Amino acid sequence: MYKFTQYLRNTKSIHSARNFSTITLPKNSNQARGLGEYAIEFMKQQNKKIDDEVYQRVQLFHTDSVLCGISAIAMRTNSPNILRDEAINLYSVNPDKKTKDSQHFLSKCFGSKLWVHAEKAIVANVSAVREWDSNGTVFGYDKNLEGHNAGEFGHNDYYPVVIAACHNNPAYSGMDALKGMILLDEIRGRLCEVFSLKNHKIDHVLHGAIASAVTYGAMIGASVDQIESAVGMVVSHYTPWRAIRAGKQLSDSKGASAALSTEVAIMSVHRAMRGFLGPKDIFRNPESLFRQFEPTESNEFSPFELVLGTKGSDFSVMGMHFKLGLYEHQSAGAIQAVLDLLKQDAQSIFQDRSHEGIEKIQITAYEPAFSIIGDQAKRNPKTRQSADHSMVYIVASVLRKALNKFDKVLEVQNSQDDLWKTLMLKPMDYGYTALQNEVTRAIMNKIEFVHGGPEYDQNYPDGIPTSVQITCKNGKVLDSGMVLYPGGHARNTNIALHEVLQHKFKNMGVMALNKNDLIRFKVQLENIGEMTEEDLQDIYDCNIKFSEDPIDSAPHDPKNSNEIDKEELAAADASDKQSGEAKQ
Repeated sequence: MYKFTQYLRNTKSIHSARNFSTITLPKNSNQARGLGEYAIEFMKQQNKKIDDEVYQRVQLFHTDSVLCGISAIAMRTNSPNILRDEAINLYSVNPDKKTKDSQHFLSKCFGSKLWVHAEKAIVANVSAVREWDSNGTVFGYDKNLEGHNAGEFGHNDYYPVVIAACHNNPAYSGMDALKGMILLDEIRGRLCEVFSLKNHKIDHVLHGAIASAVTYGAMIGASVDQIESAVGMVVSHYTPWRAIRAGKQLSDSKGASAALSTEVAIMSVHRAMRGFLGPKDIFRNPESLFRQFEPTESNEFSPFELVLGTKGSDFSVMGMHFKLGLYEHQSAGAIQAVLDLLKQDAQSIFQDRSHEGIEKIQITAYEPAFSIIGDQAKRNPKTRQSADHSMVYIVASVLRKALNKFDKVLEVQNSQDDLWKTLMLKPMDYGYTALQNEVTRAIMNKIEFVHGGPEYDQNYPDGIPTSVQITCKNGKVLDSGMVLYPGGHARNTNIALHEVLQHKFKNMGVMALNKNDLIRFKVQLENIGEMTEEDLQDIYDCNIKFSEDPIDSAPHDPKNSNEIDKEELAAADASDKQSGEAKQ
């Protein structure tokens, strides 16, 4: 055992070229306990020790995640609504929080005023956030730290954990909530850098569950011993396997994986605080998954060291990527490549304004993209969850939209920002109607997906190395060249990120809220840093408007996806206009 303050003093490293300070939890230490000590101290430190750009970044990721979440609920997606109804109907308590049972920690579901058991609000909200698979992504890579290149995936799904913690601790303001989100992303992101769960067929959400247990425990007053017990329980009792992501057509379990793992993480914290003792020192435990999959020379060592930020600007969240629409994150390079080719020569691609202008498409990418989203089983997706993990479907959908909006593409083709906004993939592009689209299916049949070999593999996970070649009917061959840092990537410098994200936010928001409610709600999320503890109690309060038909079912009034796009954009334009009038 060691004292956090002493450890911080002994291992702090400040680099003149980069503004940051870190601590290291070495392989020969009890890292589960170290994470608890780190988190408790992190939440005690002054907010000003973290640079403003880090707060701004996490605020954008939080806004993105919430708007993804409420739109998924509004479109009647299955698991988010099942879990939300369960929380509200089975686990609600007296609406006056002041009279709550002291044995319960409480929080609220998106769009509800009712207080429910915290873990039930969290499982519902995290499920909603993850359902579209459209929010932030980490690739588990830091070029500045040796050995931090495990390349594990992960997403910014877990912010409801922090909000629930704030609901149960009156000491926290909106700035503290953002700090808690930075903390959670730091633990989750650094674990992704040093241990690849996917290589051992374990689902990446385990890292998020560990980070959630540590952060939530620290924020609601759990001791280091209790946090250690909770993390031990999560790893030993609730490890999720990637079986949920296998098969020709994926189920609700894929989208709800982060939520279900987080639910048990929060339950483990509550149980530990009530006295339940979980396994100690879980990262060095010789029978735990970490040492079973990556054996070490003795019981004194875990398979990795952890380097964690304490102040400045170099936090894991700064290396996480935004999705500029709805697509599997490994397809971002291909999407950017297609946009580059449309900018190069859209007329040849759609000769005579027809998809018949395309003779053949070759997509070249790296592992694991080739295996995961290039899987032959995903060449004929029949569910949204399978379609958004199908490279051929994603690229064909972008091209189908470009054909439907051909005049607009010609108008904006010299602007990368406008191309992203015009052709942004949205939930309706994966709904029941879109899955049957004949043009999309015809383009899919023209796509060949190949593995690029060492030349591509060596550039991952630093970038998303992908290239696209389109052979046109007129004989012209268009080649994007290798794309490394597509729009939304943390190292992309060609896209006005904030502007494109605002377009995404509006398009997600209009699916769930009317114009006035969306303006108010978005402003509220974007100003979370100014909120008081009392303001945070209602941060997710909004009047969600539910669609008549679930997005994954046949509609009563069939419309093609292009018509739905027009409705969305009209609503977003109206929202823009109203917002401008409000500012004046």
